[in-house]
Amino acid sequence: MTSDDALSDVVDPRPATRRGEGFAGRIFDVVVDDVDLGEAGTVTREYVDHPGAVAVVALDDDGRVALLDQYRHPVRSVLWEIPAGLLDVAGEPAVVAAARELAEEADLRAGRWDVLADFLTSPGGSNEALRVFLARDLSPVPAAERHVRTDEEAAMQVRWVPLDEVVARVLDGSLHNPSTVVGALSAFAARAGAWTALRPVDAPWPYRKGTLPV
Repeated sequence: MTSDDALSDVVDPRPATRRGEGFAGRIFDVVVDDVDLGEAGTVTREYVDHPGAVAVVALDDDGRVALLDQYRHPVRSVLWEIPAGLLDVAGEPAVVAAARELAEEADLRAGRWDVLADFLTSPGGSNEALRVFLARDLSPVPAAERHVRTDEEAAMQVRWVPLDEVVARVLDGSLHNPSTVVGALSAFAARAGAWTALRPVDAPWPYRKGTLPV
């Protein structure tokens, strides 16, 4: 690659000569691959095999973002997050999953959807790919149609926060959820560019589960 090449990650799989199952869980598995690196030899890599996820920056007409407080046990913390959820319905378009999560978690619908950002949450130890959408032209889900939230979601509250404040809280270390961090910074940058960097909801997503070679 030279300095004249476009700056872009490249899907370039090395062959897995053996695959083993380290752990089978309810949501994700841990797999063990022997990976042929050519002249560098064969290495063994353990990683989380994850279905992938979507997240939503719901932005209202006043420039505020919908945030939810949710307890996350692995880090023993209540985090402020944008609505998000797993891609656990086979073949479902990502934007459909995002719309469902927005309705279930924030009681909101959106008339306009765009792609803000795609990221890999921890590519050294997981294949989880996450797409962040921007949702605008918001309206409430009618009370009779609202989802009944359970478990950690039962006590979730929706808080509307100006996008500028969310970005400030990301930069001062107050907010830590990766979808919130990526989503807020991406929305801030996209707004500064008059939203010209937004992509359509069906934009290519090479890292979505089922797209990469096994």
